[in-house]
Amino acid sequence: MKLTTYTDFGLRALMYLASMPYGQRTSVGEIASHYDISRNHMVKVVAQLVGLGYIHAVRGKGGGIELGKPASDINIGQVIRALESNLNGIDCHSPGCKLIKVCKLQAALKVGMEAFLTAMEDYTLADLVSNRGEIIAILGIPAE
Repeated sequence: MKLTTYTDFGLRALMYLASMPYGQRTSVGEIASHYDISRNHMVKVVAQLVGLGYIHAVRGKGGGIELGKPASDINIGQVIRALESNLNGIDCHSPGCKLIKVCKLQAALKVGMEAFLTAMEDYTLADLVSNRGEIIAILGIPAE
């Protein structure tokens, strides 16, 4: 099972925000900079996470982004389901597989994908940042 870069960036953004001191906001550019990834890609992911309510954005002076709800209320399986555009595993129609009418691979992959997502639903964002001090040290997140 391989998640898209889009989902990876989304999970990283959430982990960054969950590691920040309570009540502190940051910018999309700061998150992208700390991870050494494209700001433009991060903007797209964060926009979707704002729309889903996982991130809260505040405009203007003193604005920025922060978690939209407590980390303990953000279910990782649900985040992955929301961000992943294709959970089918493979595209049987491209480049036109000759086995499409009799193949059982797609069904097997679907079972495996569902098992993976069910396992991810056992985790919250709080679980992923339970080592908050180490995350802060590695990423250089500003202290309170």
